[in-house]
Amino acid sequence: MTVKRKSKKHLDIANSGALSDLAFLLIIFFIVVAVFNINKGFILLLPKKDSVKIINVNDIIKVTLKDDGTLLYENKTILLSELERIVKDTLSLYPNMTLLLSIYPEVPYQQVVHIVDLVRKLNVENFSFAMAGEKT
Repeated sequence: MTVKRKSKKHLDIANSGALSDLAFLLIIFFIVVAVFNINKGFILLLPKKDSVKIINVNDIIKVTLKDDGTLLYENKTILLSELERIVKDTLSLYPNMTLLLSIYPEVPYQQVVHIVDLVRKLNVENFSFAMAGEKT
């Protein structure tokens, strides 16, 4: 008696749909990942912990941002557009000008963002901010 052996058919992975599906998914994955944009945010160059920097008094603009969102400069209430003019004028006279912003704790966040945007727009290189009441 002879036993007939069934020959096993070898499955060719290329002929199955799995490989093409996998390749398609990988292509979609890399396209989606390539589109992501990394937001670097506001880059701050912070001084070393125990460093001391001497600044000329004429090079400092002290601005206070009150709880209600108003700006104070030399004990006068000013608008953001006035601050922009003051910073431009001071930058033209003193290129190493430092903008010192004192912020009250309850100030609306968006007000701080407006000032930081202004600082970036005017290319102010020396910008410092602290909570009002802290030693500046």
